[in-house]
Amino acid sequence: AAEASVPAASDDTYYGDDESFEGDAVSEAEDAAVRFVAEGLSGIGIHGNMDSYREDDTIYISVSGNDCGSAIGRHGETLEAITYMTTLIANKHSEERVLVHLDVGGYRKHRERIIEGLAERAANKAVRYGKPVAMEPMNPAERRMVHSYLQSFDGVSTHSEGDESNRRVIVTPDSAAQE
Repeated sequence: AAEASVPAASDDTYYGDDESFEGDAVSEAEDAAVRFVAEGLSGIGIHGNMDSYREDDTIYISVSGNDCGSAIGRHGETLEAITYMTTLIANKHSEERVLVHLDVGGYRKHRERIIEGLAERAANKAVRYGKPVAMEPMNPAERRMVHSYLQSFDGVSTHSEGDESNRRVIVTPDSAAQE
């Protein structure tokens, strides 16, 4: 059975120099994903604690430790790449499609708060001036955060424009908000 919250810190799985890895994963996909992340980070010299749980079709993995910066990379690019590879590994071990949400050193939670703040400021500006507001270019995961966050914001709608690394969210005031 999947848990709805992150296990207590005492349930964390240590990864690092230990040759034996024993997790209490609830599925083969989660076990494979956790093992891949633990072995990969250990291989590049990042040691610490990790915990995981599965909720519906998403596997959540949280890693904490020293010197996590190299696993995050510039603007989270390395973290996105590790997440993508972990998703591929997890799906190889699952009959149903699963998503992986990997957070290293609290980066993703921190970045999510920043993105939500930027989205709210852009929405307020769009409503105040009655004009579309172009946000900074973002990766697909961050754009999804903006779209999702602003769905509940009255008076604006969102869409993405641009190509590849220059793709950004445009926050547009609703016509009702301009009356």
